[in-house]
Amino acid sequence: MMVFEKPKALTNAPLHYCPGCTHGIIHRLVAEAIDSLDIAGRTIGVASVGCSVFAYNYFNCDMVQAAHGRAPAVATGVKRADPSKIVFTYQGDGDLASIGTAETVHSAARGENITIIFVNNAIYGMTGGQMAPTSLPGQVTQTSPYGRDVNTVGYPVRICELLATLDGTGYVERVAVNNVKNVRNAKRAIEKAFRNQVEGKGFSLIEVLSTCPTNWGKTPEGALEWLDQNMIPYYPLGVYKDKFSEEAAK
Repeated sequence: MMVFEKPKALTNAPLHYCPGCTHGIIHRLVAEAIDSLDIAGRTIGVASVGCSVFAYNYFNCDMVQAAHGRAPAVATGVKRADPSKIVFTYQGDGDLASIGTAETVHSAARGENITIIFVNNAIYGMTGGQMAPTSLPGQVTQTSPYGRDVNTVGYPVRICELLATLDGTGYVERVAVNNVKNVRNAKRAIEKAFRNQVEGKGFSLIEVLSTCPTNWGKTPEGALEWLDQNMIPYYPLGVYKDKFSEEAAK
């Protein structure tokens, strides 16, 4: 009896991610959601620029490569051209919360019926470990060797809190993948975000707190601990808006 197997929505391509990176876990959760809802045949993913730029190699569905930060705009075009498709973006914090901030905010404000998977590891991973929009106050990076100084570069951007203020936003939740309990909760949230789109409800974004052992300069185990002790206190987990549940409760 098979008790554990690779999701059908994942290809057999070996992942290129660094040891201890949690992108692989998140890929699996997205694929499991696609399998569970039986939507692979009509799903179109939009790959961003960043560590996940090769996402089109890993998901067993049609994929589009977007320019840096433009994934929500591309997803909007695809969804409007063929509303029967299930369209998702897979983006890191540099792509979504920096160069792509406007695309993210306005797709949410319009209430586009798309699903965004936002991976936040608080650093620019692909390009060498520079400070990102989500790097924590005092966090040491390649471009903040003495720690992020909020007096000169400002504070981190909290995407879930920001999008929750917009009338067009449907569902935003922040999860993490640093332990079994959080992975299970992340799986539930990601599947719910896809189900919202299947049911035509509107815009959903799941922010996933992730690790970057290489650029954090930590072991895989140490990175999981650092996420728990530093990222979660600054980026609290939970549902920040669920307009769909609120409407159902009325």
